[in-house]
Amino acid sequence: MRSGVAHRGDGLLWDIACPRQSSRLPGVTMAGFGDRGITPPQLRLIPHPAVTLLLVFGGTITLADPAGRQCRGSFVLGPGFGEVVRGLRVEAFDCLQVRLSPVVAHAVLGPGAADLDHSIVTLDELLGRESIRLCEQLDGLPSWSDRFAWTDAWLAQRCAAASRVHPEVAWAWHRMVTGRGMGRIEQLAAELGWSRKRLWSRFHSQLGLSPKRAAKLIRFDHAVHGLVAGRPPAAVAAEGGYTDQSHLHRDVMAYTGSTPATVINEPFLAVDDLAWGWPSSSRRP
Repeated sequence: MRSGVAHRGDGLLWDIACPRQSSRLPGVTMAGFGDRGITPPQLRLIPHPAVTLLLVFGGTITLADPAGRQCRGSFVLGPGFGEVVRGLRVEAFDCLQVRLSPVVAHAVLGPGAADLDHSIVTLDELLGRESIRLCEQLDGLPSWSDRFAWTDAWLAQRCAAASRVHPEVAWAWHRMVTGRGMGRIEQLAAELGWSRKRLWSRFHSQLGLSPKRAAKLIRFDHAVHGLVAGRPPAAVAAEGGYTDQSHLHRDVMAYTGSTPATVINEPFLAVDDLAWGWPSSSRRP
């Protein structure tokens, strides 16, 4: 297991632990976070092309969702969710974060995963009482290595017992990921022998977002981590398939409310090299 400490200019934010081995399930990554007691009361979540589970144990997190509803406990963030989380209240916690590609999320969370785009819900809204059992199990395990292994087995068990997305939809998602979101949707549909309308309908009904939005999120994710790695915005725009630097600027503003020059200081991006392997590895969503 790899571990480290996430720094911010005014102190230490979180202890971070990462599994040494990849998940047995393609499209699944995990990291463990331990609160250092100075998590800011307003924290921007950066959109990501995955469904994210925040499995909280050994403490509590309470936040207000975009509608102002108070949520407490463990959470599920839909693809592309990015908000300044206001009213954040933290009691020293441990939290295991799991990122699921939308294809895997369909199997793990059931049909409700298709309703998560740009939203946040509590875990028990999707899993009921199983969410309590899940977090109690994690709290009772002695180490992060044990928690990663147990969670990976739980995910594999749920996937084995669940229905899968259509193979053509899974293939289209994989092509978008490997192409960093830069391929044309019409070309994907043509390779499948489908119309654009049929691809849009199947993709949206099973993964919860349109092919165009999925491609934009994947492209944005690579671009913003290129910025964090110190690449010039003009080079990031050219390499990422943006028409020009202004196009990149508009996307970053739309997804984060920050400019390319300031988004690199966001805490959740600053820790990505340690927690998720960005920007130094070639890990994909």
